[in-house]
Amino acid sequence: MDCKEEILFTKRMRNATREIHGVSDALINAKIGFAMTADSVWAEGLLVFYEVFQFLEGALDRYSHTLVGEMDIAGIRRKEAFEKDLTYYLGPDWKKGYAPRESVCQYLKHLKKLEAENPYLLLAYVYHLYMGLLSGGQILRRKRALLQKLKFSRKESLEGLAVVEVEGSVAKIKKEMTDAMNQIAEAVDEEVRQRLLEESKMVFVLNNNMVNSIEGAGAVVTFKVIKFGICGALVIMLFTYIRKLWTG
Repeated sequence: MDCKEEILFTKRMRNATREIHGVSDALINAKIGFAMTADSVWAEGLLVFYEVFQFLEGALDRYSHTLVGEMDIAGIRRKEAFEKDLTYYLGPDWKKGYAPRESVCQYLKHLKKLEAENPYLLLAYVYHLYMGLLSGGQILRRKRALLQKLKFSRKESLEGLAVVEVEGSVAKIKKEMTDAMNQIAEAVDEEVRQRLLEESKMVFVLNNNMVNSIEGAGAVVTFKVIKFGICGALVIMLFTYIRKLWTG
């Protein structure tokens, strides 16, 4: 008799979010990726996500005695790194007079609602956000380092990138997070598992809302499109001119 292979819960999470995850990646790559050359936009992106990571790390502390604490893998915490980077870009007094924008408030409101209903539902956010930062952080760091080397950025060092710097092996931390998530999924009932899959989709919806609220990101994208559009047109004109010379 054939045995049906059990699908790991983390794979079910990836499958459930494949479509919205693709949309989110495209949006973040377009806005935050281009923001690599605009410090003010990069800092604003850090600022909106800082609030969410701060809330989740508070939850890891509040529920450390439950299954939630199983996801508190050594090396994943980012709150202090966010604060270090924000101090670098915005100065030591960046918290004075600061108030979260509407998209961030809505995100936090949703997280607080989930916590009141069932703290385990926050694990969808812990898993996706930290895995996303671990996966994309090293790529962003290399990209910014390259831009700085090519002098597209006025910064001469990698200061301001603490948020994507992780102590220890990224691969090891990601594996530990994946194992923990799968073990937790086995320990909860099917209703909670289904809710975790639903909230996995909401992670990217709320992320997209925050990224859309970043002022200046659209302007950076527009500038890049115009810049590369002009360069492309010049290349075509030059190619056409050379071809005419050769064909006489």
